[in-house]
Amino acid sequence: MPKTLFCTLLAAALGIASLSACGDDSAAGSDGSAKSVTLGFVNGATTEFHTCLQKAIESEAGAEGAKVITANSKQDPAAELSNIEDMISRSVSVLIVQTVNVDALKNDIAKAKSANIPIFLTSVITSDTSNILGAVVVDLNGVGKLDAGWVAKDAGSADAEAGVIAGAPGAASDLLVKGFTEALPANVKVVANQPGMFNRAKAQDVAENMIQAHPNLKYAFVANEDMAFGALQAFQAAGKDVKIVTANGTDEGLAAVKDGRFAATVANSATTIGQLAVKNAITLLNKGQADKIANLPIALITKDNLSEAPKYCLS
Repeated sequence: MPKTLFCTLLAAALGIASLSACGDDSAAGSDGSAKSVTLGFVNGATTEFHTCLQKAIESEAGAEGAKVITANSKQDPAAELSNIEDMISRSVSVLIVQTVNVDALKNDIAKAKSANIPIFLTSVITSDTSNILGAVVVDLNGVGKLDAGWVAKDAGSADAEAGVIAGAPGAASDLLVKGFTEALPANVKVVANQPGMFNRAKAQDVAENMIQAHPNLKYAFVANEDMAFGALQAFQAAGKDVKIVTANGTDEGLAAVKDGRFAATVANSATTIGQLAVKNAITLLNKGQADKIANLPIALITKDNLSEAPKYCLS
């Protein structure tokens, strides 16, 4: 008798909906691999981080034998929900979401839960994790704190002005900025805080306005390295030596740390996030052993420890 028919008859006889011992074999092969698993990946934007995250997810899924369907919400919470609804209609095995806004996650999670599709988050999570399959989390507050620690050490006891060029409001950027501003010492005053929308040209415009309004600016915290290069161009054009601290750890960013264009960056590898997301999502889906909430290692990178930076992006 076929296993599925046997399970159906046995469940009916016992008056229960299902039997765990008769689980669906389509999710995993006998070796625990990702046989017939379809991952739906809803990305949040098109920055280098997001592009590298998707590369890692697609590469790792291929190594695990899983299929990936991708969509990009382009920083729009409404588009994110629409993308999730589309993934649900495609009957994906699990949803991996790099959200555009933490507030949007409530609706995202509810929508996935109502469709009985597990949801796995990258970078950030909500306070209640009971309704998600799992997550790979970046301590974004910690990233900001590490950069603030470098500024505090460099400034010593001297009074100094700092500017903040944030990303897009919501999700990652807010956590980064909060971590940085709250960890600064009292003698370092934040005199400007404006969003660069994770766009290099926009960040350059913000930096130009910032340095005009605050010609004594000594430090700038920039929410990612791509924007930091825009800010650097503005500061150089104004003839100002502003010390830039930022985040990511890309090859280009590390080169800027090496030659002094950036004072420091915090490495948080998009490749590692993507690889862990796929591995853990598949393992947890198949009831295997993995951390439900995995924390990504982060590290402050300066000229003194460049060799410690992990690989940021797959080629």
